[in-house]
Amino acid sequence: MSSTMTPPITASPNRLLGAVFGAVYLLVGLAGFAVTGGVGFAATEGKALILFDVNPLHNIVHLLIGALLLFGAVRGVATAKGVNTLVGAVYLLVGLLGLFLLDSSANILALNGADNVLHLASAILLLGVGLSQDKAAARTV
Repeated sequence: MSSTMTPPITASPNRLLGAVFGAVYLLVGLAGFAVTGGVGFAATEGKALILFDVNPLHNIVHLLIGALLLFGAVRGVATAKGVNTLVGAVYLLVGLLGLFLLDSSANILALNGADNVLHLASAILLLGVGLSQDKAAARTV
């Protein structure tokens, strides 16, 4: 293999996680639009998508996060590592803030308890992989 070729996505934990999470978040964002008809764009009360409340703004955020994670995965190991760490840090912040915003008018993403658990779990996984895996590849960039 030539040094200019990028290894397959499955060869890097960061690229694999970014691709999987990116695809899932894109699908969730699209599916969310199927249930949020009649819900205000940034309404504090959303409609349930399985256990998670969503509104149109929340769906758009899922689409953007999914696209960013996929972009990182496709771009390469160092980019995937950076994107996973960034998204993980943002989800940690959102998960922690969500604990205080559930019954607030500032809850513009219509977050509920299940969303907070998912955001915190996603943060732990993304930060864990982003900060601990693919260290050799990050040093060569």
